[in-house]
Amino acid sequence: MTAETIVETAAPSLDRDTLSRRDFERLALFITDYSGIKLPASKRTMLEGRLRRRVRALGLSSFGAYCEHLFEFGGLQQETVHLVDAVTTNKTEFFREPDHFKTLAEQVLPDLLTRPRAARAPLKFWSAGCSTGAEAYTIAMLVSDFAQHAPQTSFSIIGTDICTDVLEEAVSGIYPDSMMAPVPAELLRRYVRRSKDRSLGLMRIAPELRGKAAFGRLNLMDASYPLDRDIDVVFCRNTLIYFDRARQEGVLRRLCHHLRPGGYLFLGHSETLTGVDLPLRAVGSTTFRRL
Repeated sequence: MTAETIVETAAPSLDRDTLSRRDFERLALFITDYSGIKLPASKRTMLEGRLRRRVRALGLSSFGAYCEHLFEFGGLQQETVHLVDAVTTNKTEFFREPDHFKTLAEQVLPDLLTRPRAARAPLKFWSAGCSTGAEAYTIAMLVSDFAQHAPQTSFSIIGTDICTDVLEEAVSGIYPDSMMAPVPAELLRRYVRRSKDRSLGLMRIAPELRGKAAFGRLNLMDASYPLDRDIDVVFCRNTLIYFDRARQEGVLRRLCHHLRPGGYLFLGHSETLTGVDLPLRAVGSTTFRRL
């Protein structure tokens, strides 16, 4: 009997298989400790659905066998990236929470560009939890557009995420037409290119804009981040909602270490700094300035 036959005959039983309470708790504890993402008991069915592909990819017949592979037979180290990719939520869109981008264009950029800068040093932006790159490229469009009126302006953007799958999409800069609907027509004309084959329904970020952005994997739960400590603007939106309070505070403190004095931090509209002692002052709706 071939390996292919084994997998095919095992698949129907896997479709009916469920995670035991013990295995769910083991997986949830590891995922939370590693990535900060909380997985309450109500997420067990969601986790089953997302892990079935990984169980099949490894040629295993059940969730129990998968957990044995991870926790008893030493497979966890090699499987960690795939496991985290499977459980992360990657909702994103261009100009999401548009008030923030209005603040960026009308308040933050004018402020940053009126300050003395050594040899007109490039502005630095960080999209933390960048998903497929829509946020990073939205920032790039607005800064490039602003630079039309400030020709000495140069900038760079780093986008980071714990999920490797979405980072590949971000690097490619290719998106379905429907995702580009929120982009204003003038920015669309300048910074986005439509596929020559219109039947594909795809658009790509212009190469000059893609050249301003770099993307890499980063776990916000790490004790330190391999990034510059003089970043001008950090967007970390709708990521901390998946963490408990203690882990949120730890991430926020580390983000502050990478913001230059006078730099700006944008959080999601459902996130707050209430009760956290940080060197930040609110300057708008979930927008803060580093003291």
